[in-house]
Amino acid sequence: MNAIILIRHTETDLAGKFCGHSDPDLNAVGQQRLDSLAEEVAPLGITRIFSSDLRRASQTATFIAERLGVPVEYRSGLREIHLGAWEGLSWEEVQQQYPSEAQLWASDFPMRRAPAGEKYRDFVARVEAEFKAVIANHDTATPAVVTHRGVMQYALTRFFGFSEDDARKQTENYGAIVVATPLDVREIDYTGIRA
Repeated sequence: MNAIILIRHTETDLAGKFCGHSDPDLNAVGQQRLDSLAEEVAPLGITRIFSSDLRRASQTATFIAERLGVPVEYRSGLREIHLGAWEGLSWEEVQQQYPSEAQLWASDFPMRRAPAGEKYRDFVARVEAEFKAVIANHDTATPAVVTHRGVMQYALTRFFGFSEDDARKQTENYGAIVVATPLDVREIDYTGIRA
């Protein structure tokens, strides 16, 4: 199978804050990054784009798709994990407003979710389903997936053989591009999904 191109959306005004299912538009910095991002991925032979349906990802994907002349499909399963009551807050604000929950979350993640947030196992299940479909159905194509850092980190470790540390580093920047070749889907153990 050809490589899959994973792309993190560009910047929003919620940079540095918990922004799971929050739905901000790209900010001016994010808009300016789109031109260079499209130029960087142009030589990679992308034939189709799958994107989170949240605006920051869909705006990034739409720009690239129009520039490359390829179709884009928006998928709610590619959304970032929902962070409930912590959406829009910085970690410092979370620690101030939810001190005991923040401490428990930091020590027990992924077993513990943010208050009113999505369970990690539910997040994993939808990301697994999305990437299994992309990998299984595109043997001769070069798809791109435009999504969020948490989604990319999980997918890179689960489907592409990256270490957690390497996945974290590769996805650190807004507009990050990771070219990855999937492991053989038949050899991936789907029974080990964490809580």
